[in-house]
Amino acid sequence: MRYAIISDIHSNLTAFEAVLRDIESKGGIDRIWCMGDIVGYGPEPGECIELLRQYDHVCVAGNHDLGAIGKIEIGDFNSYAAKACRWTGNHLTPEHIDYLANLPLTTSEDEFTIAHGSPRGPIWEYLLSAYSAYISFSYFETTFCLVGHSHVPVVFEYIEEYDDCKFTEPLPDSSFTLGKNRLIINPGSIGQPRDGDPRASYILYDSDDRVISYYRVSYDIATTQQKMKEYGLPSPLADRLHHGW
Repeated sequence: MRYAIISDIHSNLTAFEAVLRDIESKGGIDRIWCMGDIVGYGPEPGECIELLRQYDHVCVAGNHDLGAIGKIEIGDFNSYAAKACRWTGNHLTPEHIDYLANLPLTTSEDEFTIAHGSPRGPIWEYLLSAYSAYISFSYFETTFCLVGHSHVPVVFEYIEEYDDCKFTEPLPDSSFTLGKNRLIINPGSIGQPRDGDPRASYILYDSDDRVISYYRVSYDIATTQQKMKEYGLPSPLADRLHHGW
């Protein structure tokens, strides 16, 4: 089977549509694995939910998904994120709210555990260092784990021989084959990348060949920015899209 591994769409429909077109140009997929934060920050939360639901998919809850519907407090959000979260909640239908409310915190499929932040802290923990990832390997039983939340494409590898963890930042259009070592894999963000590259980021996974492939996709950033400004979303959230940060 072929899977799209995606995360942190953040209500950026233009970016999401660009990624899906790119996927189709590469032969399409059978299923989507999404690490959450479908909504938040961007201007089209409901449209992103509806588009995702057109595909055979599994998705876990992100902090913005739960914050927008009042399932977690947003006091820990910065002021821009909190304002966008409140705006998002006011622009969701009852059906959208019900969908988000029923997303699991973690799930597993095949050899993969799926979480938003980390297997230890599914909602809030950022895996930004080899040390934090090293700790997280104790919190899931599958060989591999998929996470999002940091908006940075990265692969953490547990080296059992040395009881250590190393990380790599995969390049666009690079691939690797899954082996025996346990991995924590982050596909980066579709809607708001934070690694200095403004292009949407995602993974294709071929389970027959066991190959993970990273891709970046350009999209019309100005269209998303214009919609954000028209809807009164904080301008710094729109401006950052050009910088990928």
